[in-house]
Amino acid sequence: MTRVYPSNVAERLETTTTSSSPAGSNDSAAILTVWKKSLLFNCNGFTVFDGKGNLVFRVDNYVAGNKGEIVLMDATGKPILTIRRKIRLSLGDNWLVYDGESAVNPLFLARKYVNILNTKYLANVSLGTGGSGSSSLSSLSSSGDGKNVLYEIEGCFAQRCCVVLDKKRRRVAEIKPKEPVGEVAFGLDVFRLIVQPEIDAPLAMALVIILDQMFGSSRRLMSK
Repeated sequence: MTRVYPSNVAERLETTTTSSSPAGSNDSAAILTVWKKSLLFNCNGFTVFDGKGNLVFRVDNYVAGNKGEIVLMDATGKPILTIRRKIRLSLGDNWLVYDGESAVNPLFLARKYVNILNTKYLANVSLGTGGSGSSSLSSLSSSGDGKNVLYEIEGCFAQRCCVVLDKKRRRVAEIKPKEPVGEVAFGLDVFRLIVQPEIDAPLAMALVIILDQMFGSSRRLMSK
């Protein structure tokens, strides 16, 4: 991995609230710091740190790469999930999540919720057609038909204030603004992702990427 920022960047972005759990969570929740910035020059993307300042996820949109997909990688650059927009025979803003760099048998489908009378609901996530493999993401979706809604997402992504709810209306993941550290205030490009044990952290981060595509600024990671 080519690192282009000084080593104290992670320390500055390190989460300062790991000792206290948010309402409705427990001590086993993972509190990640998401930075809407690639570690590479001339790239758009995300960099994600854990509570100790360690790099856990990264997204880099290489200028010479394939603009038809977004790849979520681990700290070493190994692909974990690939996110593609569903275009053919698709009504609305729908996104498919695949295991690794696969292009078949999506694990999950995320659909944008459009209703001018109710702007609280942002999207829902259902099972994909399945797929083989040993990861927990694959096993979750192996029997799905793409119609069974697993999660609903509510809130306002523009303000970095969202919640992911499971079928029992439990908060399994949350997006929250990053608190100031001393006199250092963070903008909207740095925020927290709180992940409960009931959802995989890579999937939670994939949902952040999808929400940014659905509701983020006009500068997207993918071309339309």
